[in-house]
Amino acid sequence: MSDADILSTQHRWLEDEELSWIRERVPTVYVEAVPVRTDHLGTVTKVGLLLRPRPDGTVSRAIVSGRVLYGETIRDSLWRHLTKDLGPDAEPLLPPNPSPFTVAEYFPEPSRTGYSDPRQHAVSLVYVVPVSGECAPSQDTLDFSWMSVEDATSPLVATEMTGGQDRLVRMAMAHVGVLP
Repeated sequence: MSDADILSTQHRWLEDEELSWIRERVPTVYVEAVPVRTDHLGTVTKVGLLLRPRPDGTVSRAIVSGRVLYGETIRDSLWRHLTKDLGPDAEPLLPPNPSPFTVAEYFPEPSRTGYSDPRQHAVSLVYVVPVSGECAPSQDTLDFSWMSVEDATSPLVATEMTGGQDRLVRMAMAHVGVLP
């Protein structure tokens, strides 16, 4: 896969109708990333959250998320979604070993795992990814903002997130040892 293919936002592997049919029958693999800023010691100081419209017409805060395409490595998928959502100058620093800090399983009904996606059953590999460059919202993202760890994990911001992603942000901050 070339750099142009990885960065392409037009690259699709299924038509909408085909994807809908598959989502009704097979779990889909996703990657999710909690973008962070770190200090010189690698301690997380800021958490980056997107503001984007949802299919139901509402707006919510979100972490970077997207499907892994057929034939695409996890590393390539992370890079593609981070640069697509945060902009080409974001400079995400992918981990040398792409092992997720957790796996989230989304179901249409939230009572199963606490993670929900009304469209599908999805299995998501979740990462904390330091970002050192300039971020600018792209595609369908309305805004992107850096927040303190305290704000990003606050009950107020949790009410602005959907599908259980607020729990993933809290888990990510606990994983890196900075949960307030």
